[in-house]
Amino acid sequence: MADERSGFDAVVEGPKPSYQGELSPVQVQSPGEVHESVEALRDLFGEAVLRHDVVANGQHIVFVPPERNLEILTWLRDDPEQQYDLLRDVTAVDYGGGQPLQVVYQLFSFFHKNALCVKCELPLDDLEIESVVSLWKAANWLEREVYDLFGITFKNHPDLRRILMPPDYAEGHPLRKDFPLRGRFSRAEQTRRALSQDLDHYYFDAEIERGGEPQELPPVAKTGEEAPE
Repeated sequence: MADERSGFDAVVEGPKPSYQGELSPVQVQSPGEVHESVEALRDLFGEAVLRHDVVANGQHIVFVPPERNLEILTWLRDDPEQQYDLLRDVTAVDYGGGQPLQVVYQLFSFFHKNALCVKCELPLDDLEIESVVSLWKAANWLEREVYDLFGITFKNHPDLRRILMPPDYAEGHPLRKDFPLRGRFSRAEQTRRALSQDLDHYYFDAEIERGGEPQELPPVAKTGEEAPE
């Protein structure tokens, strides 16, 4: 008998794990090439270097305890032999299946021309870690994005609030693996909430005072015609 399910049936059912066995999120290579920063971290911090992986074209990843992230990252930035002066990115990864969320720091040293990835794993019942805005100002909006989309709290962040979703968004954190494809609310509830939003959420005071009139664009000139003044 032919399958009568439509393409939307799978969307309604929501995401399903692609693999039921033990998850292995990345293909880890044997660390063949020595990374000077990794060796220096081991010499200075010892057991705080929880793991060292090499993935994707020789990218070196160091796992450190989340409660020591600020201490270790400060050393990586300030030590003359390291000087990781550029924070390329702060992001997070959720592999699902109840696994810890990973906070990811992508670092680069202009002086030594070295790249290093530092990761901290956070258990699902304790999604907090120290902010690194005091080290790199670029972390400000990056940490806000991780907070917004993954629900990770960055302690001592100067202005931790949502940056992509509305401030009163109540459906959770959209990049978590347990987030339904259509959101947590029904379509009717989502529509009701959208229609009941305060104008202050989306418009400046000056725009509201103008009566919310839509801005009109000048007509587009056809080929061979002069554009209107």
